[in-house]
Amino acid sequence: MPFYHKLGKIPPKRHTQFRKPDGSLYSEQLFGTIGFDGMSTNSYHEHRPTQVKAIRAQYNIAPKIAKENHLHSYRLHGFKIKPENDYLDSRKAILTNSDCTIILAAPRRSTNEYFYKNTDADELIFIHKGSGKLRTMLGNLDFKYGDYLLVPRGIIYKIDFNTEDNRLFIVESRRPIYTPKRYRNWFGQLLEHAPYCERDLRRPEELETNNEKGEFLIKVKKQDDIFEMIYATHPFDVVGYDGFNYPYAFSIHDFEPITGRIHQPPPVHQTFETDAFVICSFVPRLYDYHPDAIPAPYNHSNIDSDEVLYYVDGDFMSRNHIEKGQITLHPGGIPHGPHPGAIERSVGKKSTEELAVMIDPFKPLMITEAAMKLQVDDYYKSWLMD
Repeated sequence: MPFYHKLGKIPPKRHTQFRKPDGSLYSEQLFGTIGFDGMSTNSYHEHRPTQVKAIRAQYNIAPKIAKENHLHSYRLHGFKIKPENDYLDSRKAILTNSDCTIILAAPRRSTNEYFYKNTDADELIFIHKGSGKLRTMLGNLDFKYGDYLLVPRGIIYKIDFNTEDNRLFIVESRRPIYTPKRYRNWFGQLLEHAPYCERDLRRPEELETNNEKGEFLIKVKKQDDIFEMIYATHPFDVVGYDGFNYPYAFSIHDFEPITGRIHQPPPVHQTFETDAFVICSFVPRLYDYHPDAIPAPYNHSNIDSDEVLYYVDGDFMSRNHIEKGQITLHPGGIPHGPHPGAIERSVGKKSTEELAVMIDPFKPLMITEAAMKLQVDDYYKSWLMD
């Protein structure tokens, strides 16, 4: 997170005595990334966060690869992912490389029986359907349709849903996810030309502090294995923290689009970045206003990266026969562009109501077995003229 946040009770000086009302010491933890060079948070706990009673099980959840190398364009029916009761069981990896994994999930129930911790990756959870509360060791965040939830790697969390009708689009990133560098000054402040500002980023304001001992199940993901670990104290026992490394929320509806007289390139839609891929938000906006403008995008040879689009809502002007919850993958190495008729349809249009999330990874994505069950046959032929 690019700016400082403080929640709860903390001492005036870090790494000094911070005592409870009974005179005993709170337990301090530095929670950081990239060794001691990245963003970090200092948190203060009722108990030592190191008390493991047992490691009950270990099992592998690595994505099963169907196609490691390909030049197919794919269209996937994301809403065909079947709902499942358990949150982790419902998460189905569909595309993956060494930097990121793209996941679809349709969980029915909240994580009542366990806590979860992903030590492999940051998680960016996009809420397509559903609402509820993300509960974490560093505070809680309410969420609803259109929210991005950024959960830094190593955060312990639970997720509560208000109903059983939930659809999530999740990106696991093995590199830290940041706001785009070109929108920040060298102090980290978002600049005037950025499509959103700090006011739009929702930080935790509600801190759960549980002073409990017992047996608490945390499912920990490490190198694509799940470890079921039993801790002796409640994971949410933080009385206060400060720093830069914490979960936050951002609504796609708060992204302010950048438009121009002629068609703007995809980087104007950029919302988050890593050094291995970018994430963009396509939102309702006015079209180009040059008198001879063509609002539809031009054909593009994506030599350097794949393009993944997740269609959320509205009219997807450049595509034919696209529905909510579908995903298209256009692989690097070959050109892609509007479907037949899309350019002509766009001429003279003044605005669009489309809503979509795009991911451009800089390494090719592999197709999983789960994705192959969702594919629309012969999508790669859909640019042929009738």
